[in-house]
This record gives sequence, structure tokens and C-alpha cells, in this order.
Amino acid sequence: MPIDKPLAAIDLGSNSFRMEIGRYQHGIIQRIEYIKETVRQGNGLDENRNLTEEAMQRGWDCLSRFGERIADFKTKQVRAVATQTLREARNRDVFLKRATQTLGFPIEVISGKEEARLIYLGVSQLLPQSDEKRMVVDIGGRSTEIIVGRNKESKQMESYRVGSVAWSIKYFPNGIFSAESFKKSEVAAKAILDEAVAKYPPHKWDVVYGSSGTIGAVADALAMSGYSGTTITKEGVLWLINTLIRAQSVDRLRIDGLKEDRKAVIGGGLSVLSALMDLLQIDSMQVAEGSLRHGVLYDMIDRDMDDTDIRSSTVKRLAVSMNTDLDQGARVSAIAQYFLEQIDPESDQKDRLLRKIKWAAQLHEIGTAISHSDYHKHGAYILDNTDTTGFAQTELHRLSLLVLGHRGKLKKLEHNLDDIDLVKQLLALRLAVILCHARRDPDVGDLKINWNKNQPNKFTLKASAKWRENFPQSAHLLYMEMDAWQRTSYKFEFKND
Repeated sequence: MPIDKPLAAIDLGSNSFRMEIGRYQHGIIQRIEYIKETVRQGNGLDENRNLTEEAMQRGWDCLSRFGERIADFKTKQVRAVATQTLREARNRDVFLKRATQTLGFPIEVISGKEEARLIYLGVSQLLPQSDEKRMVVDIGGRSTEIIVGRNKESKQMESYRVGSVAWSIKYFPNGIFSAESFKKSEVAAKAILDEAVAKYPPHKWDVVYGSSGTIGAVADALAMSGYSGTTITKEGVLWLINTLIRAQSVDRLRIDGLKEDRKAVIGGGLSVLSALMDLLQIDSMQVAEGSLRHGVLYDMIDRDMDDTDIRSSTVKRLAVSMNTDLDQGARVSAIAQYFLEQIDPESDQKDRLLRKIKWAAQLHEIGTAISHSDYHKHGAYILDNTDTTGFAQTELHRLSLLVLGHRGKLKKLEHNLDDIDLVKQLLALRLAVILCHARRDPDVGDLKINWNKNQPNKFTLKASAKWRENFPQSAHLLYMEMDAWQRTSYKFEFKND
């Protein structure tokens, strides 16, 4: 990652969309600009968990403004992540298709645990070095993340489906506050958060830090009312709840420091915070400066190098846990990368595509942990249904498609073959698996593959007559590969050089 280039992190939250632009210098990211818009997508889910047209439009409008600001950024300079609302929305693909076009950059829907990891990373980067055991809490619009770690390394993380927007809609309809509604809201929050008691007992942490939306809003309101602006106490939370109850409604609420865009969701956020502090025996909580978007920025720096990219470590752990043949994974990976570089050596996405095909090759046999029959299908299922550190759900699905398609007929991927980058990766992986069929390093010195941007649907693999004579089984399998591609809109040829 060029350190002189600005980076942009975009957080598509349930309540607000935020964009942080910074520049990495001297080991830290210096802020250039911060933009926040209250979009409230979290209250735009209908009873069938579909985003309403109005909620989608609010998101598209916001992203069009974000997109204008970063129109001259390159893909490597931008990362956009979506959280709980889009994890839940059944029609998220409809929103994301237009949202990606509007923003001009890919948008990743990340899992709850990945969101938690990035939150901790963002918080810890803006805290001083310390051996203290830290617990970080982030109460978002539709989910709450709790993470325990030490220094910059998260140890345990969970995401719970309870948040300020969801709880405000359910327990404070029309913005009405009462002692009874707060009681019901807290009881309901405790029912969901109760399992956190066993996971985060007091001996597991020394200090608690609160991050982002609800925590920041509560801290600001308390600071203007005579309480500390850097520490939230149970006493302060109780005072704020009683203040809301006395006001009776959002319309009558007058608290200095509480922004207008927070009033509609403060009831739900406060009740979740109160329930959490009570359950986990938290007497005080420090207000942290870091957040999800900061974690995304620092993760972008780490992702730029394979040895610091946490996804590479995750892939290795998954391959080991599934008892795959690591040597074969490395062998297939090397050959797949060899062919992919030949196919399109000038691609501006080359590094990204090479890294993804490397991971797919390392994981292509993980399904054998379930069964050797149709193991590619089992492997794809595992990747589509697992929480893996560092990966967005869209990235895992991409890997699952490559694992699913690395052998057998291509009809199962016919709806995905309009993506030419996927096709390049898929062909390179399939060729590598064929040539490594004997589980030893193949001789590929005489093999050259050609692809022309002017004929994007045609790939040609050339080999010398001597190579085909020396490796008849490999040649036979490559001729069979020609037949497999004939049933698609692509043409793969294997012929003499």
C-alpha cells in the first residue's frame, strides 16, 4: 500500500453511514476527513426482513455523495463494509448491486465476529501500549459486539443481535418513554445478552472501553450534565434513563450534548447499555476514540502484505483443522498462480486475484474432512457457512465458488461465469488440479497459456509434442477439460505449440 496515498474506510451501519479518510504515516493513520450521515437503514426492515424502497434509497443517496468524494481513489485505497442490517436483509443483493455501482467500489457484508475483530483493532490502535486485559463494547443499531483482548490482539469476540435502533422501534414506539418500557426493554436485552455472563466474567478483563454510536452519545450527554465525558458510570446511565422517563417523549426531550439524530434511538441504546453493565458487573466504562472504521483502515494496511494479512493465517488454520494435505495444497497453489499470471500479466487486480487463488488452492480439499465423495461440494458448503477471521462473507463465497468449481462439470457455476476474473481464476485452478493429479510437482516448463482481451471468451494452452508424449495421462485430462468448457460460453483449447 503506497503510504503517500489516502485511504478511505466506509461503515454502512444500521443507524449511520460513516466514511473516514486518512493517510498512513509513521505507523499511524492521520485523519484527512470524516463524514457521517444518519441513514437509519436499521428501521427500514419490514416484517419479512426486506429493506423498504425508502430505506434503500436513503442508502443509495448517501453512497452517491460518498462516491463523489472518493471518485479518484483506486480500488486498493477503499474498503466499504456493511454490518447487521445487511446481514439480516433478505433483499440485500438488490441494495448492494446498485450501492456498489453508486459508490464505485465493492461493498463487503461482514460477519458479526469479523465486525467485532475490526472494532477491537480500531479501538486498540488509538489506545496506548499496555498489558491490561481490555474488554471493548460497541452497541450498534441492530447488534452489540463484545471483545476481550490484550494490547492489539483480540482473544475472544461475540456479536449479539440487540441494538439501539431495533430496541427503540420495539420498546419505545413513537418515541414514548416510560419506566415500564425501560424495564421491558432491559429484561429483553438481558435475555439475549445472558450468555455473555459466562464468556466475559470480571476476572477476564481489567478495563472496559466503549466504542462508537450509543456510547459516544451517552458520554456527550453526560458530559454536558456535569458527569465525566470520558467515563460512563452506572450512576450516570441511571440518571440519563430517569431524565428520559421524566421527559416522556422524544419531542419533549431536552438534553444538552445529545444530538438530534440520536434522540430517536437513545432509549433503546440506553436500555441495552444498562442491561449490559448490570449483567457483566461493569461499574465504569472508558470512552474509546477508535471504532469499526478505524479498524478497517488499519486492516487495509495489514492486508497489503501476505505476512501481515490475517486472512492468510486463517486459511492455514482452517486447512490444518480439516486435516488437508498441506503439501498438495501448496503444490496446486504454485501451479495455479503460475497459470493465472500467464493469463493476464498486466491486470491491475493481479495481486488480489493471485492471493485469492492461492487461498482457494490451499483449501480446495477441505471437504474431504466430511467425505471423499463430492468433496468439492462439501468444501464449498464449509466456506459458505463458517465464521473465519479476516474474511467478509462475499470473500468467503468467492472462495467457495472456486472450491466448488475446481473439478467436475461447470454447469453448477453457469450463473457466475459472467465474471471474467472468476473464470480466469477458475481455469487456472482447474488446470493446476489436473496437472498435480499424481501429488508430485508437475513439469509445466513447456506449457504456455494465452488469453487476449479482444477475445475474452477464448483460452489456449499450448504444449510441445514431447511434453504430451512424456505425460500422456496429464494430456488426456487436459483434452477432457476442453470438453468441460464446451458446455459454457467459453472455449478452452489444448494444442501443440
